Amino acid sequence: MLASQTKLLVILVLILTTSLLGCSKQNSTSVEGTGAAQKEKTITISWPRDIGPMNPHVYNPSQLIAQSMIYEPLVTYTEGGKLEPHLAESWTISPDGKEYTFKLRRNVKYSDGTIFNANNVKKNFDAIMINAENHSWLGVFNVLDKTEVIDEYTFKMTLKQPYSPALQDLTVVRPVRFLGDAGFPDDGDTSKSVKQAIGTGPWMLTNYKKDEYAEFTRNPNYWGQKPKVDKIVIKIIPDGETRVLAFEKGELDLIFGEGAISMDAFKQLKASGKYETTLSEPVATRLIAMNTKREALSDIKVREALQYGFNKKAMVDGITGGLEENADNILSKNFPYTNIDATPLDYDVEKAKAYLDDAGWKLPAGKTVREKDGKPLELELIYEKSDQIQKPMAETLQAEWAAIGVKLKITGLELTEQIKRWRGNEFDLNFTSNYGAPYDPHSFIHIVKEKGFGFSDALSNISGKQELDRQINEALLSTDETERKELYSAILKHLQEQSALVPLSYIKKTAVYQKDVTGFAFPANREDHPFNGIDTGK
Repeated sequence: MLASQTKLLVILVLILTTSLLGCSKQNSTSVEGTGAAQKEKTITISWPRDIGPMNPHVYNPSQLIAQSMIYEPLVTYTEGGKLEPHLAESWTISPDGKEYTFKLRRNVKYSDGTIFNANNVKKNFDAIMINAENHSWLGVFNVLDKTEVIDEYTFKMTLKQPYSPALQDLTVVRPVRFLGDAGFPDDGDTSKSVKQAIGTGPWMLTNYKKDEYAEFTRNPNYWGQKPKVDKIVIKIIPDGETRVLAFEKGELDLIFGEGAISMDAFKQLKASGKYETTLSEPVATRLIAMNTKREALSDIKVREALQYGFNKKAMVDGITGGLEENADNILSKNFPYTNIDATPLDYDVEKAKAYLDDAGWKLPAGKTVREKDGKPLELELIYEKSDQIQKPMAETLQAEWAAIGVKLKITGLELTEQIKRWRGNEFDLNFTSNYGAPYDPHSFIHIVKEKGFGFSDALSNISGKQELDRQINEALLSTDETERKELYSAILKHLQEQSALVPLSYIKKTAVYQKDVTGFAFPANREDHPFNGIDTGK
């Protein structure tokens, strides 16, 4: 009897143990399944330089792509140049074109949980206007008279005079984006620094190591459609070839941007069939600006000779593999008011030499560099050294201009130093571009007139500059559509004829991404980020 009871007890223990083990296994599977379901989705990209201090109201070294992830505008720029509500639900403009009244979106919170309202909007405008001279390239700040809080969700902006592109100026990535109250320094002057990067945007900066990486996670308080991935990691990789190697190893999910990798690398990655690749529509014109304050370049014959002296089409096709289009117009025709027919200065070495001779730059016997009054015709071209297209273009120009007796020194610089020399008029020739969407054409012609941002100073010795500036003023202030069209046409034709801005190619952004990445699309705004609709199957 006892043996039978003992045997029965053993059987019960075995059954209970098996049952418990089964439950344990089931629970373990359930936990693992939950973990898999909740696995964090991450997209890792590369960028050539550190993202900067993430101050919405200042410029370099803060990077536009990262600023646009955190901070948002009142009005947004969409495909085809259409302006749509964003943090402002709607707006009205007074009949005289001076008063803009914005109805703000309710229930918008900053990433720290605080409320976005008209008081905060005014606080941001006030901070920007403390240093209005820093933002004078953006025309609206030259005519802004005052801002007012009408009620908690109504904000009013009054201009000194009509300015037709005012709303377009509010769509740009900086400086008209909004910082939460807790991010402001005690004195309210954000030009020096901000305490925290607090925005209403879909992303928050949550982990950062200077010159190495920046990690962004979803803003839990975001008012709009939530991003599909949990985290965006930006790895700082200055060298283009190193970026490609990291991508091929699977360390990066996406590389995109302008000049992010060489066109050869882009074509090779596309041809491999292992990855997804895409090209944007033209976003801007790649230009060389000639500094007309330099003695040689003040002469239009020299400027035209330099254009005749290189084979633009061969250079663009060779370096970009035909992925960029040869540009004849300073501004491409897909912007408002820019549909003008320019007469290109086609490649003609003999004409280039003749123009230089006429300008007094002769080639002495036995020498390779032209001279005038004992001075050699030597010029320096500065370019951004991390850009994968500017450098080979600079090298091509160096070789081709040598054939017409011009010695060209090419100097690769960090972007911040290139911009510093550009704005300080410390250059002979410089790679640059127009702003693209949503800025142009109004922002471009504005900085042709406005001093301190490179273009105006570089163009100061072209013929008819004073009359050109007058026309620009009229074009920006005119409320008559027909008059604006006529003025824009006259302005752009004159700039083309003066040959101080050399259009090279129409810039396109490239993107290459892993097969499991979906939903990538280039934003309508040239400088915005593309991360809200992106997803990964990893």
